[in-house]
Amino acid sequence: MSPVLLFKCLSDDTRLRCVTLLQKQGKLCVCELTAALELSQPKISRHLASLRQCGLLLDSREGQWVYYRINPNLPDWAFPLLDNALMAVEHSTVFHQDLERLQNMECRPEMA
Repeated sequence: MSPVLLFKCLSDDTRLRCVTLLQKQGKLCVCELTAALELSQPKISRHLASLRQCGLLLDSREGQWVYYRINPNLPDWAFPLLDNALMAVEHSTVFHQDLERLQNMECRPEMA
């Protein structure tokens, strides 16, 4: 992954919101991101596919759920950038609202 590709991946608001929630939570499924961001499943899935294709995310099937997480094999220089992006976004109202909706989600897969 090049720096240009990383910044292109994060240049969309929805993708940035997904990545920052994943950076904070570790792993999430589409239904959790859909609830947190209040967006449709197809829209979230499309953005996750884009992030997976550029190598930023990995997915794994666990039972009926597909979970997404930050790719641990990113170049070393990428992690401080993701950490700094998270620190910057964590102070935003939108991030707090996303995180609150996620925490208030009923029947989360890990909780079921």
